[in-house]
Amino acid sequence: MVNWEGMIMNDKIIGIIGGMGPKATIDLYTKIVDATEIEKEQDHFRVIIDSNPKIPDRTEGILGIGESPLNALIETGKNLEKLGVDIGCIPCITAHYFIEDVQKELSYPILNALEELNKYIKENYSGVKKVGVLATTGTRKIGLFQKYLTDFSIIYPSDEIQKECVMEAIYGKEGIKHGNLGNKPLQLLKRASDELIEKGAELIISGCTEIILVLKPHHITKPLIDPMDVLAKAIVNTAKLA
Repeated sequence: MVNWEGMIMNDKIIGIIGGMGPKATIDLYTKIVDATEIEKEQDHFRVIIDSNPKIPDRTEGILGIGESPLNALIETGKNLEKLGVDIGCIPCITAHYFIEDVQKELSYPILNALEELNKYIKENYSGVKKVGVLATTGTRKIGLFQKYLTDFSIIYPSDEIQKECVMEAIYGKEGIKHGNLGNKPLQLLKRASDELIEKGAELIISGCTEIILVLKPHHITKPLIDPMDVLAKAIVNTAKLA
């Protein structure tokens, strides 16, 4: 906010329940910094990050083949609560499956990236009907995007492309979660994007926060929307008005 003298007063504390993964957490923090209007360094928001890569894998938890991350998400959120954050966010789309249960245990609000994404698309792409989504298999299985983007037809890659391209790009030995941000995962994600466009997708959502680290808007022929970019701008605007 701006006080009566015209000085920027970004005095709220933003918390990031992070580590899912660490590079996606860094990317969201950078986006928050870039989205903040300042006149001097001290005008930036104080941001407290608990980057906790020990949180169990969200996809495995959802699919029932691994430990649920819920307790670790709550514990991480409470660490931020103890430090006095005013508003929080989660740099992991799949973790939003648990957001309502996490919110019940915390005193500060967590901004929902998918709710903000829905508003953003309606405001900026009003003519779009078919939305292509690149996401983890866990996110697909629970229908997370269908839950929040109710006015759109959601298109996913075929099962074959999902396994061979999307999941391989994220989790494979040469994938993003193994630190590879190079050509291998990029080509896999471009192949998946091309299939979505062939199916009629009018825009594509980077539905896993790691994807945008590799796949950029200039790589595909349709708009590529990054929910974390939308979230960063929304949390900055919300904190200004709080």
